[in-house]
Amino acid sequence: MSNSLSLRTVDTLADVGKTEWDSLANPGWKTGSRGTIRWAGDGAPTPYNPFVSHDFLLVCEESGCTSAESGWLPSHLLLQGENGLLIGVAPAYLKNHSYGEYVFDHGWADAWERAGGQYYPKLQSSVPFTPVTGPRLLATDDATRQALARGMTLIADRYELSSAHVTFANQESIAALCAEGWLERLDQQFQFRNDGYSSYEDFLSRLASRKRKALKRERREALQDGISIEWVTGGDLTEAHWDAFFEFYMDTGNRKWGTPYLNRRFFSLLSERMAERILLVLARRAGRYIAGALNLIGSDRLYGRNWGAIEDHPFLHFEVCYHQAIDYAIEHRLAVVEAGAQGEHKLSRGYLPETTRSAHYIADAGFRRAVADFLTRERRAVLNAETELESLGPFRRGPLQEQD
Repeated sequence: MSNSLSLRTVDTLADVGKTEWDSLANPGWKTGSRGTIRWAGDGAPTPYNPFVSHDFLLVCEESGCTSAESGWLPSHLLLQGENGLLIGVAPAYLKNHSYGEYVFDHGWADAWERAGGQYYPKLQSSVPFTPVTGPRLLATDDATRQALARGMTLIADRYELSSAHVTFANQESIAALCAEGWLERLDQQFQFRNDGYSSYEDFLSRLASRKRKALKRERREALQDGISIEWVTGGDLTEAHWDAFFEFYMDTGNRKWGTPYLNRRFFSLLSERMAERILLVLARRAGRYIAGALNLIGSDRLYGRNWGAIEDHPFLHFEVCYHQAIDYAIEHRLAVVEAGAQGEHKLSRGYLPETTRSAHYIADAGFRRAVADFLTRERRAVLNAETELESLGPFRRGPLQEQD
């Protein structure tokens, strides 16, 4: 670390000014009340990512979702230049488990502990509970990102941690970390890419006839039994909406993965701070809400996050989470829908494979070689699978087919 730079960590984002943090997380964007954003930079806007914003990360802390008790102890990195000016930051946590990350290293932890080592605590730079790609080394130039990467390695070594991990990072963050000798890991998600569609029907017209008919039938059947869909956002969001959604979230989360990560206070605080960045898709039947999906809105994309339901209806999950997201993205001219981790069932609904990246620092040289060998083989498998899945997408490849 240069003598003109200093690095420290803080255990709460409340100790960092919102304007200072956001100027590095989403440079050029000005945020207003309840999450409104406007581009104030020079030239064409860069993408705005709501998950690295001061608001989102502080909501995670103030709700208690990221805390020592939850195993997500905030340890955010702050890089200061001359005169104490903040020039780089990174959201980071000391973790005593590997839950809520969506990049699985349980096998690494088991192997290291069988060998007599102590895997936890580890340093984790990520957006908690959120498999969304974005910047992790938050800075406005490559040199500062490189200094942050070097600083993260130094912190792991200073505190004798087994490892440090930066997950769902964008290309700039990955490049800086790999230049410091970190190991790159690949995975994939499924995302909808808005190819300038004028409507959902326009999107359907690009699909093979069999796929097009299947999706039309699926959407019709999802809304049988008198089910209707509502979009709720901004000032229209109320605590009653969140009460209903939290019931869905807890019911589905308890059945799928045990204790859900988010508590009721999280959703109230999120709505208070970021209502203009929220899209809640709700399904109603017989006068009450029965299912819903939470999405966050960026400048160029929609991010699908959480889903839940208290009634089981055929295809309702696909309608609320995937088809409605496509409808919203087309109507609001968003370029991409990121629908979360995993799920090859998304492929037939117009969501194509997209590579995601993480970077990992393993302190012990022997353990690092073993992990590196595993990642070499895993990367090859991920890229081969992505090529194969891309070819299985629903889009037609021949001449224009007759419309239904």
